[in-house]
Amino acid sequence: MAEHEPVTSPDQHKPGHPRAARAGAVVVALLLLSLIFENREGHVSEIWLVGGAALLLLALVGDWVLRRHGLR
Repeated sequence: MAEHEPVTSPDQHKPGHPRAARAGAVVVALLLLSLIFENREGHVSEIWLVGGAALLLLALVGDWVLRRHGLR
């Protein structure tokens, strides 16, 4: 069965569309931030929500900087 599969290099197996992944990360970050306004008593979950959204946005900024300088 393996003899019928074409030989390809690892860079030809890139997953998904990068633009869709970046848009999805922005949407998820906004959804995380929108959960802050849910009715709850403690503030620990708010810290995690803001931290997760900040981490996603930091990754997007890092990706933008690397793409701008051609260092994908």
